[in-house]
Amino acid sequence: METRPGGRSARVREAVRQATLIELAENGYSGLTVDAVASRSGVHKTTVYRRWGNAEGLIADALELASSEPWPLPDTGSLQGDLRGIVELVRSGFADPTSGPIAAAFVSAAVQSSGPAQALHAFFASRHEQAAPIVERAIARGEIPADTDAAELIRTAVGPIYYRLFITHEPVTVRDAERAADAAFAAARAGVLHP
Repeated sequence: METRPGGRSARVREAVRQATLIELAENGYSGLTVDAVASRSGVHKTTVYRRWGNAEGLIADALELASSEPWPLPDTGSLQGDLRGIVELVRSGFADPTSGPIAAAFVSAAVQSSGPAQALHAFFASRHEQAAPIVERAIARGEIPADTDAAELIRTAVGPIYYRLFITHEPVTVRDAERAADAAFAAARAGVLHP
């Protein structure tokens, strides 16, 4: 959907996005409805149906907007510290009582529908791109080989968190997050995370 920066269109899109996020936090993906989002946003439901179509369209658009938001990346002076910081951002995000259910709903929607799946893929691609400076700094410091794949390093670091949360449904402790980051760091140092 094309929108002009500012103006009524942008205000409507932001109101619908905020309503979508609140509805996801309160009701999850299975409870997300266009009617509820329209009511909460103050946007007429025919407008919401016309522009977003259904719950999947609402989620895909919310993810598209989120992918352009900056990721507060750490700069600890070491790759191991930076990876620990990134994995802790992911772990604490899912543990947060407000943002956690929203993030879980995004993953749930992506598993069930192609529109949200494509939007989640684009969201993660944006995060991988944003994390590239961490890898570039580590290469410059001589911590890891020059051909280390930044996206693969981030996938390797955060993958265990998603596995615990969505496959085995286990709690994720700070120590679990540190272990995942440390394993990714070891893999990068060993030179196995190249394109």
